[in-house]
Amino acid sequence: MSEKLVTVKEVVLKNNCPECYNNEGLRLIFKQKIIDTRFYRSLTSQVKYEIECRVCNSIIYPVKWDDNIERVFDYHKKLFVPKRASTYLKKTSWVTIILTIVAAIAAIILTAYPFDL
Repeated sequence: MSEKLVTVKEVVLKNNCPECYNNEGLRLIFKQKIIDTRFYRSLTSQVKYEIECRVCNSIIYPVKWDDNIERVFDYHKKLFVPKRASTYLKKTSWVTIILTIVAAIAAIILTAYPFDL
């Protein structure tokens, strides 16, 4: 089983970076969690937010946010609509389900109509 975060949306911010004071490199990134197993792939409703600066290559943690960054973050958070949580069955799951159904039908038929040898 593997879990990973997939970028769903990326917003360019015009605020000053608290680290390098550049106003060109800030990005607000919305990521959604995906769980991937042998039998299914599931997109969860869990969303992570991250602000990073592409100029100084640093992640800006909420402790360093000023009031302007906080307001812009709240605004974009309200606008953001995450992808709908969903689960997709893989080929292995479908094969397992079909084989189980066939085995159950065979067991019912063999017990209902026994063969006389």
